[in-house]
Amino acid sequence: MNTMPAQEIKRRGLAALDDVIARGDVHLIRNNRPEYVVLTEARYQELVAEAEEAYVARVKASLEDMKAGRVRRGSAADLIKELGLDG
Repeated sequence: MNTMPAQEIKRRGLAALDDVIARGDVHLIRNNRPEYVVLTEARYQELVAEAEEAYVARVKASLEDMKAGRVRRGSAADLIKELGLDG
């Protein structure tokens, strides 16, 4: 990932990002530590879409587990007892 001192943004404004962000996401360094990440709008939308797809896949897998009978209902106390953690 590309890096840039946050001070550079203060000095030059957002124009400082133009060349660097063309090569990918940018870590802004503040006090010698990565503090922020700057992405293009397209990259942000890509990440949001990937997260939504992963969420839908997890829900679908959970529903399939329920349909296949791989899910049991019970209380936390039942789970603790089943795991042998009740003492």
